[in-house]
Amino acid sequence: MMRRKDREIADIQEKLALIAQCKVCRLGLSDGNQPYVVPLNFGYTFQDNTLTLFFHSAHEGKKIDILKNNPRACFEIDTRHQLIEAATACGHGFAFASVIGFGSVEFITDTAEKIIALNALMKHQTGKDIQYSYGEAELNAVCVYKLKVDEFTGKEKTVISTNPSTTNKKDVIPNYTI
Repeated sequence: MMRRKDREIADIQEKLALIAQCKVCRLGLSDGNQPYVVPLNFGYTFQDNTLTLFFHSAHEGKKIDILKNNPRACFEIDTRHQLIEAATACGHGFAFASVIGFGSVEFITDTAEKIIALNALMKHQTGKDIQYSYGEAELNAVCVYKLKVDEFTGKEKTVISTNPSTTNKKDVIPNYTI
C-alpha cells in the first residue's frame, strides 16, 4: 500500500507508458542477507493482466548465481527527472515517475520461448517490431530469463506550476507523452 496516495499512479495504461519510456531496469536481488542491485536492458509483455520482464546475459556471473539460489526479485525503473529549485536547500525537490514491482525469476530454456523473449527485448530497445531470427549457437550462448511480476506500483512527483495562467497547475515535463 502506497503511503503517498497523492503521488500514486493507479492507471495501468499510465504505468505501462512509463515502462515503455525506460530502457534500463534495476533488478534487486538478495544474496543471503546482502542486497544486490544490477541495471539491465529489458523487454516486456503485458498479457492477461500479467507483466513479464525479459532479460539476457551471460550464463555465468554473480546475478546468475544469486538467482539460482533465490529467484525472488524486485525491479525499479524511473524517468521524467527534473530538479525542483527553491529559495532554500530544504525547499528543493526532484520530479520523477517510477514503477516498482516484485516477482520471481525463471530461466528460459525452451528455444521458442527464448526467441519470443529476445524479440520482446529487441522490440523494446529498438522500437522496431521485427521477428528476428537467431542461430542455434547464438541461442545457446545467451542466458535468457524472465521476471513474472506479482505486483507493481507507479508513483510520480510533478512540478507544480507557479504560472497563474496554467489551468491544471502542473507543468508538463519535457519529452513526456502518453
